[in-house]
Amino acid sequence: MTASEPMTEPECVCLDELEGAPHAVVFDRDTPRTIRLTLGSEQQLPGHRHPGTNVVCHLVAGELDLTLDGESHRLAAGDLLRFSGDREISPTAIEDSVAVLVFAPQKD
Repeated sequence: MTASEPMTEPECVCLDELEGAPHAVVFDRDTPRTIRLTLGSEQQLPGHRHPGTNVVCHLVAGELDLTLDGESHRLAAGDLLRFSGDREISPTAIEDSVAVLVFAPQKD
């Protein structure tokens, strides 16, 4: 199945069974791109952007400090944060953390 083909069957994935860290691809389809982010306590990813997307971050477990353009957002398990991928993002785990990030194309 390619990204241009309509999805006909539901897809179910167990986050704990995905391979790869800190990033693991959740679904094979490109749109919307969905990843599992796993960070150990005090682990930080350098600042980066996801231009042309809107991002939803759902913190599944742990505690995370998500910096957007230098502005800190403290997330606890169960929190969701939505933001433009044009902003510079740098996540830092306060404790071992697992998040699901969904990258949706921005509409013109």
